[in-house]
Amino acid sequence: MRVSHVKIVILTAGAAQLASAHTAFTNFFVNGVDQGDGTAVRMSNNIQQATFPLSSVTSPDMACGVNGENGVSRVASVNAGDSLAFEWRDWPDASQPGSIDPSHKGPCAVYMKKVDNSAASNNAAGDGWFKIMEDGYDSTTGKWCTEKLIPNDGHLAATIPQDLAAGYYLVRPELLALQQADKTPPDPQFYVGCAQIFLSSSGSAVPPNTVSIPGYISMSTPAMTFDIYDQPMKLPFPDFGPPSYTAGSSKRELEARAMTQTIGLKPDGCVMENVNWCGFMPSSYTDETGCYSASQNCSVQATDCYNSAGPTGSKNCFNWEDFCTQIRNDCGAGKYSGPPSISSFMPAALPKLNMTAVVAASEPMNSSDSAPTEASSTVSMETYNPASTAMPASAAVAVKPARQGCVVLFMDTAARPRTTVARGANLNSETALEPLSTSAGICDSMDTSFEAADFISDAGKSKESRFNDWLASSFFSPVDAQ
Repeated sequence: MRVSHVKIVILTAGAAQLASAHTAFTNFFVNGVDQGDGTAVRMSNNIQQATFPLSSVTSPDMACGVNGENGVSRVASVNAGDSLAFEWRDWPDASQPGSIDPSHKGPCAVYMKKVDNSAASNNAAGDGWFKIMEDGYDSTTGKWCTEKLIPNDGHLAATIPQDLAAGYYLVRPELLALQQADKTPPDPQFYVGCAQIFLSSSGSAVPPNTVSIPGYISMSTPAMTFDIYDQPMKLPFPDFGPPSYTAGSSKRELEARAMTQTIGLKPDGCVMENVNWCGFMPSSYTDETGCYSASQNCSVQATDCYNSAGPTGSKNCFNWEDFCTQIRNDCGAGKYSGPPSISSFMPAALPKLNMTAVVAASEPMNSSDSAPTEASSTVSMETYNPASTAMPASAAVAVKPARQGCVVLFMDTAARPRTTVARGANLNSETALEPLSTSAGICDSMDTSFEAADFISDAGKSKESRFNDWLASSFFSPVDAQ
């Protein structure tokens, strides 16, 4: 029985995946613990199209993906402050390695929405979504967030804010691939899914900056037509969606109250799992009738397992069917005392994910490259005189020999990659610049004609935009490298 069934599933899924070569959110980790392939995850149940991008930014599918309004039976338990990792695969059943094609370049984000019951249906599309993580273009490494997923085994990391109110939530990882955004008509490709969680927390915060999905973007949103092939790219990448919520930022408060999860827990007596299916031990038996009754019960459960498997596959259904085969063989051999122990049929324990490595590899940012930390507390200047002061080794641009200048030091308190600015100067390190006034001869941070912080903190302008304005002014220019 199993051989023919498996061939049908694998060949159908394989043909679809070879044709699509996109990606799907398949499973997630809580503090490194895998919740299981497809467990507590809303995703497309169409094996042939599970990795396809969404068809329209105005579709209700934008909330949790195709079939995303259909709740699943399991709800994962998490605590405030827990680290989550979302796994993306271009083969949802992991039959082949890979997370997303390198051509699919673009930003990532993670949203949450508080709901009455995360296992209920028809509660995804609409208002109430807030962002807890975003990562765009890292100009230090020249990589988009989606490109970081590839060496990171498809894992995208986010942290549950510490002060969120307890209760049921949907968690929505989002990828935007821009390889077709420059076409006519433009075709930005969204990939989304939702995890169902129950959050245990002593907090009471309700983020105020919520958006409706769909509705938070339209095709007129500048990010939807961003051209990744421009040389150079017209950075910064335009923000879209709400600002990310972090614990302690502006919020509304609910009355803090203790809550206990009652929905979506692993059922008592569940001995084997596959996606959101649970297998239960057949009744014990001591005679031929009881043995064949147990065999029939086991086989019915196996059929349910296969039918509910979906794109992430039937791996544990195979184990369950092997167990059923053992019962049937025992019945045929006249062994009417059972059922046998299931321990030898159990799947191997899932390895724990190294969350420290995942976070380090993906380097998710609290805000996008187009919304850097204000510079008023992160900028300082030091006088540079070649006759008396050594140029810092990490300076990205050096001043002309025998000329005085200034070194602008950018100290990033957020510890995140910074925008690469014009002519190779990098705001991760010290940037050596000519004095604004040649008559001044020195760099003076108190000189109103030389306001280093101004090019970042100027209201309404990003760091890179303001810096480029500064460089383009008639008063100032970077010097040639030594």
